[in-house]
Amino acid sequence: MFITFEGIEGCGKSTQIALLATALQQAGQRVLLTREPGGCPIADQIRGILLDAANTALVPMSELMLYAASRAQHLAEVVSPALAEGVIVLCDRFSDATRAYQSFGRAIDRQVIEALNSLACDGISPDLTVLLDCPVETGLGRARQRIDSTSGPREERFELESLAFHQRVRDGYLQLAAEEPGRFVIVDATVQPAQVASAISDAVLSRLAVSV
Repeated sequence: MFITFEGIEGCGKSTQIALLATALQQAGQRVLLTREPGGCPIADQIRGILLDAANTALVPMSELMLYAASRAQHLAEVVSPALAEGVIVLCDRFSDATRAYQSFGRAIDRQVIEALNSLACDGISPDLTVLLDCPVETGLGRARQRIDSTSGPREERFELESLAFHQRVRDGYLQLAAEEPGRFVIVDATVQPAQVASAISDAVLSRLAVSV
């Protein structure tokens, strides 16, 4: 099963996807936890370009193509082999992020997005997508705290975008969820992390027919 986590900056994806991975492993499941952009050495190098705030000259179409290149490599090296072995793959962002950020956020034509996603994904799509939803002000505040407290690379190119941009992204995610209600589970990310984790576990484990 291929499960993706989506949401605006600071919604808590990284925390919650790790908690779900632990819960699934405790239930006896084989789990691979990965992320986009990145997930393998070549894709991680592309991630460095995409998230570096110094790359202000990066135009939307170049950004889009870099995401597609990173995704194609990540799928070929990591996701597809794991799925073929029956592993549950949990991915922090996937193709819906491209739709939300590059189509709704950057205003690139949705058909262009879908064409590139189709090429990069080669028939692979999520079985379930967990959308962690919160107001943009809340998410950006959390993201800024995280960035300021880290000693690693400051991956903040998107955090520096306007509130209007992030609102378009959030609205885009909610529209995507409305288009595919059978695949998306929307979780309120403003409540306590334990409550968020419980809601996610209930949604995911019920579909997997396992318990913890």
